[in-house]
This record gives sequence, structure tokens and C-alpha cells, in this order.
Amino acid sequence: MVRAGLSPERVTAAAADLADEVGFENVTLSALARHFGVKDASLYSHVRSLQDLRTRMAFLAGGELIDRIATAVAGRAGKDALAAFAGAYREFALEHPGRYAATQIRIDQSLAADSPELRRTAEITYGMLRAYGLEEPDLTDAVRLLRSTFHGYCALEASGGFGAPRDVRRSWDKAVDALHIALEHWPREGTHDDD
Repeated sequence: MVRAGLSPERVTAAAADLADEVGFENVTLSALARHFGVKDASLYSHVRSLQDLRTRMAFLAGGELIDRIATAVAGRAGKDALAAFAGAYREFALEHPGRYAATQIRIDQSLAADSPELRRTAEITYGMLRAYGLEEPDLTDAVRLLRSTFHGYCALEASGGFGAPRDVRRSWDKAVDALHIALEHWPREGTHDDD
């Protein structure tokens, strides 16, 4: 509850911690002000609005997530890289639910373009997929497949949506195996006979 030394970075980190505790949607400027022992208005010299705070949280959490993924995939390629990428993604989503939720918000494109975290995420993700021989526009389609599969699975797992007795980790591993097969046999753009 120390008020001295507030900064945009410190406020954002506290908000991310709070999101992991109470949920991303429940983070408010009032709750943060109480945490720091200051009035709500005091935070406006560090963040412009709740939306600004959420965007900062998204960049912070996105950077943490891609750092974890980068460490996991370093020196790997193909199926090993995909499995490491997927595992790091899932662990982060389950260990840091509030931060993970922050990574899923829509970011204003003018801000996204200047984000080193988003650039690094794209570089690592697209780099992993290029090992499968994919090029645009197939790369974008493959990224969307991975993101929707990983996100959907993690969201269902976190909410207790898998009721069958089979171990969810085994199902996750099978899903990653299936994605690997799909990427190896990707229906590349321009290979279909449109005539």
C-alpha cells in the first residue's frame, strides 16, 4: 500500500497482478487506487483511462507470454517447436488467467504497429511456421488456426468445460499432433484448381 514511486510501469504491473487474482474484467482504476492507497484521480497522471490501462496490460502480458514461448522454442524446429510453443502458451494461460485475458483484447492498430511485443510475437510465430514451408497468405491462415485452437482449448480447460474422464493433457497433446499433421499437409493457396 505504498504510494511513493508510482509510474505507468508500476501501475500496469499491479493491474496485471490484480487481473490474475480477480479477473481481467474486474480490474478498475478504483481497485488499483485502493491497492496503492491513493485517490482514483492520482492514477490519471500515470494512465489516461481504463482503456489505456488495459492496453498497457495487454502489451505487458503479451511480452511475458512471448518471452516464455521464445525460451521454449529456442533451438527447436518442426513438431518439437510447435509442441514447445503450445506448451508454453497453455501454461501461461492457466497460470496467469488475468494476464492471458489481457492478451486477447483488441488493440488499436495505430498502437499495435509500434508494439515491440507484438512484432516479436509475429516474428517468433511466423518463424516457427515457416519451417513448415508456409508463405503468405497461408502463414496468416495457419496463425489463425493455431491461435483459435490454443485459445479455445485453454478457455474451455480453465472454465472446467471438459467433463470427460480422459486426462486433458493427453487430449492437448493429441490436438498438437493433429495441428502438426495439418501444417505438414497444408492446403496451400493457389494449389486448388479453380477452373
